[in-house]
Amino acid sequence: MEELTPRQIVAELDRYIIGQDDAKKAVAVALRNRYRRHRLPLELQDEIIPKNIIMIGPTGVGKTEIARRLAKLVKAPFVKVEATKFTEVGYVGKDAESMVRDLVEVAIRMIKQEKMAEVGEKAKKLAEERILEILVPSTKRGKPLKNPLDLLFGEMTEEEEEEEEEEISPDLQNNRMLREKIAMELQSGALEDRKIEIEVEENHQKTLEVFTLGGMEEMGINLQDMLGGFLPRKKRKRRVTIREARRILAQQEAQNLVDMDEVVSLAVQRTEQCGIIFLDEIDKIAGRENTTGPDVSRGGVQRDILPIIEGSTVMTKHGPVNTDYVLFIAAGAFHVSKPSDLIPELQGRFPIRVELEPLEKDDFLRILTEPDNSLIRQYTALLDTEGLHIEFTPDALEEISEMAYLVNAQAENIGARRLHTILEKVLDDLSFQAPEISQQKNVVIDKEYVAERLEGIVADGNLSSYIL
Repeated sequence: MEELTPRQIVAELDRYIIGQDDAKKAVAVALRNRYRRHRLPLELQDEIIPKNIIMIGPTGVGKTEIARRLAKLVKAPFVKVEATKFTEVGYVGKDAESMVRDLVEVAIRMIKQEKMAEVGEKAKKLAEERILEILVPSTKRGKPLKNPLDLLFGEMTEEEEEEEEEEISPDLQNNRMLREKIAMELQSGALEDRKIEIEVEENHQKTLEVFTLGGMEEMGINLQDMLGGFLPRKKRKRRVTIREARRILAQQEAQNLVDMDEVVSLAVQRTEQCGIIFLDEIDKIAGRENTTGPDVSRGGVQRDILPIIEGSTVMTKHGPVNTDYVLFIAAGAFHVSKPSDLIPELQGRFPIRVELEPLEKDDFLRILTEPDNSLIRQYTALLDTEGLHIEFTPDALEEISEMAYLVNAQAENIGARRLHTILEKVLDDLSFQAPEISQQKNVVIDKEYVAERLEGIVADGNLSSYIL
């Protein structure tokens, strides 16, 4: 984060998201302000809170993608929460805190992976030693010490060490030579396909569901944690190749080398200082409570999430977590309601408001081709795995963009997601027949091919509303 200026952050987001410059600038500035805050004196740091952002725009224009790419860019803990989740039957105010618990779990997994990567080389060496021990168990039959206290305080003289070496049994010498030979073969990769039997720990952890008066909340209490170290981890034997054993044992050794207390402490700190929570569909809870029925809890949900956004302490199984400096990014289409329908206190916690523009035909064309993970690149790579190479002509891409724009205008506007639907329909037959095509391995998709595949559907408005 220290190395990225707002302009560089926007440039990184441009690699994956087309347009929406105002939204990109807003999140880039919010991110840079975090870095600026960390450089201030401690007494001033406590006074500066993040300026939360609310994105207003139709579905499929990049609201979620902007927040997700932003978090990935700076390696910040990130969770996406549907605000409508808290209006479901059986949910109570306390469940709104589950978003913070989820954020802590994400941070723990993230930091654990970082720590395991740091000890990766050491874990690989330890794993190779375990494999060597399985292949050639060591036999230590040296001369016994005369005095048991020598185990603690005794040091052998040079003469005694020479005598010890002379008295090594032939079996032990052969064992050492064999271990050295096998160790060289392991390092050279000559034994990778040989199968060995290893012990692996069971990864399935039992959880305890707690039923509260207001409803059910799965606390995720680990029985292993509750009982401490009284219950040993269950192990089972597996017969795998040495190549697979390296990966399994290296992962086990890396986990043993990582201090989980330190991981949890760092995770809580990173959650509090760098966490990002994306509240999607916030417009669905913006209606006033003037009706009865399943939506009667909308205002209650707003009041429940308000203290979390304002800043409060949430109790988790890893300790208390403060949300004062967590960045909240809300998003909604606001077709029926408007931001002013939110309760005033909640409006005040989102001082930055950004409106995202609907996608035009040119935007669809750019989405198809420009991003690093463009849709055309994805579909081409998928069919390449079957040995079928497809190529889209420029006029075919323009036709697909035109179709997406027209169908969005005639039916519900679902933004860039319409491109997925149309491309699936265009490539339907090719995807189905790809494994069986033996001769024609290069297929050129032009404007006529696209028009033929979509002609009847687009012409019939009722049909297109169901198919596309």
